[in-house]
Order: sequence, then C-alpha cells, then structure tokens
Amino acid sequence: MNKRIIPNTITSCNLLCGSIAVFLATQGAFVWAFVFILAGAFFDFFDGLSARLLKAPSPIGVELDSLADDITFGLAPAMMLFCWLKPILGWWAGIALLMAAFSALRLAKFNVDERQHDSFIGLATPANAIFWGGICCMPYAMVAYDWMGWCMLGLSLISCYLLNAEIPFFSFKGWAKEKTVIISFLIGCVILIGYCVTKAILNHHIEFALFSGTACILWYVTLNLLLACTKKR
Repeated sequence: MNKRIIPNTITSCNLLCGSIAVFLATQGAFVWAFVFILAGAFFDFFDGLSARLLKAPSPIGVELDSLADDITFGLAPAMMLFCWLKPILGWWAGIALLMAAFSALRLAKFNVDERQHDSFIGLATPANAIFWGGICCMPYAMVAYDWMGWCMLGLSLISCYLLNAEIPFFSFKGWAKEKTVIISFLIGCVILIGYCVTKAILNHHIEFALFSGTACILWYVTLNLLLACTKKR
C-alpha cells in the first residue's frame, strides 16, 4: 500500500470536518460548528505528523493540506461570523467572508516562505479560527447593539491583516529557541482556561468554556506583539 494514502486520508478528514462546520454555521448551530473546527485542527496536526513518521511527504499532500485548511480554518470561521452577525447587521455581515480569502493568501504564502520552519510570519489560520469560533459560540447578548456588531466586523479586518502581516509568531516547533516564552504562554493559558471553565460551570453555560480558546489566542497575539515591539527597540 502506498504510505502516502494515510496522511492524505487524514487531511481529507480535516477537509470533511471543515465542510460540516460550514454547513452547521448556516444552520445556526455555532457550538457544533466550532466542535468540527476543533476536530479539523486535530486531524491537521496528525496529517503532518504521520507524513513525517512514515517518511511519506508528497507535493499533493502539501497542496491538499492547504485546501483543507482554507475550508476548515478560513471559510468555516468566516461563515460562522457571517451567520452570527447577519441578524444584526444584515448583508453587511458579508464583510466577514473576507477572512476566507485572506486565509487562503496566508496559506499560499506559507507554502513558499522558507522562513517559517520553526515559527510563523503572520497569525496561523488555526489560531484565527479558534479565536472566532469561541466568539461566535457566545450568546447574542454580546452584540446586543449594532455598534458592537460593527466592532466585530472591524476586528475581523484586523484578523485579515494579522494573518498576512510581517510579524513573527512563535510556534511550539521552536521550543528550543523560545522555551521561556512558550512556558509563559502555557501558564497564561492554564489560568485563562481555568477561569472560563469555572465560569461555565457556575453559570451552566458551555459557551464560556469554549470562549477559553478565544482568550488563549488573544493572549498569544498580545504576547507576540509585545515581543515584536521589544525586538524592534
């Protein structure tokens, strides 16, 4: 059997999860859509790992991985945000779909950028998807006023910028170089997740637990921006 079938099959499972997430978003099932985005992230991690373990990388696998990632981490969160904001902002919410296009651009740049072996230049698409997935699972009370909906759209444009910005973002692959920073990040994540899960239990709302992903990505972006500013000085 061709060993390349295994990682490509795992990548296809990622794409399938993303496709289901898009459908669920159109039905207003945002929590389940986010669950399938997280499932896609699981498969995304293991397709590359399996390719390395089996020593079965392939050009087709690289292209398939990018296509799957744009569906799961580009189109799916963009569709979630669009469907979440449409009852408040009408068709203006379609601006959120720009994230899918900018995610595709980010993935294409990643494939040809030789600088991103153990770190990222620009925010990774899975991180962006987790950020928006957590937000869209929250109750509509978050956007009770039109201006809050517009703020969310503005934030989505900032996401589009961060996806393709020339800003370094650390990766767990760079553990040897960024050990102190990564440990600081993980400590912050434990605190944020603990707070969100506790709040979810006390308020009997699973949405608060899912928001922990958004909180962790916000902490990740803040930490990297601070590091970028420090290095410039």
